[in-house]
Amino acid sequence: KKRTMSLIEKNGYHDSVYINAAKIFQGIRTEKRKDRTLVCYGDDSLPPTLAFKDEYSQRASYELAFNALKYQDLLEDILLDSCVYPCQAIPDELTSLLVVMLYDLQDRKFQARKIFDEEEPVAEVQKIERYLYRFRTKLAAALARCRIKRDALSIEYVLPETVRKQEQRASALPLCVWINTFKISLQDVFQDLKKKGFTRVETVSDLSRYTYCTDQHCHDVLLFPSSLKEELLNLDLFADCKLLLQ
Repeated sequence: KKRTMSLIEKNGYHDSVYINAAKIFQGIRTEKRKDRTLVCYGDDSLPPTLAFKDEYSQRASYELAFNALKYQDLLEDILLDSCVYPCQAIPDELTSLLVVMLYDLQDRKFQARKIFDEEEPVAEVQKIERYLYRFRTKLAAALARCRIKRDALSIEYVLPETVRKQEQRASALPLCVWINTFKISLQDVFQDLKKKGFTRVETVSDLSRYTYCTDQHCHDVLLFPSSLKEELLNLDLFADCKLLLQ
């Protein structure tokens, strides 16, 4: 039976990922001056209690939280411009959840979420999802207005140029993967990757589609093209924690 990861690309996340991402975002969000505060968040004086189902859920939660942080100003503008916020039915304690779920909704081009395996639903997530999806047309229109106002081709162009250049450089770096030698040997990893269509090359400069090489200094580290991230995470080797993404 094929193992699947908790994050399903562009189809949404499980309820628990949204909850954890909201808790993380609540603690790292940018604080605004009181005279400029238009979007109110709940109390964050206590450290959040995080419960991750697996490594993929943990990675997805942090990635979603930091994406929401990166676009916090834009997401808040969308909520205000669309008049979706404020809403009496949504308390301040759920604002962080509203923001992280809005980021994910626009990332899916305002399409409905699709989850292919079962997980116990979380009432707060279901409530926010129904609310945002009900006003998806207004939210999409507000996003378009915000982009026009900022003269941005996409939301990535809302970010400062220095940040965009940093992200471009980061996305071009090869993926570093550790071999968990407590669970599998190096030779078994090489054989498994060969069966799955991967070719081993000599150096990083030789990397291209479906190739990998070993690190020159660490014999239990493999390097892959950055474009293979999602495909790699769907391999059984990663689902079984025999390979770990650095």
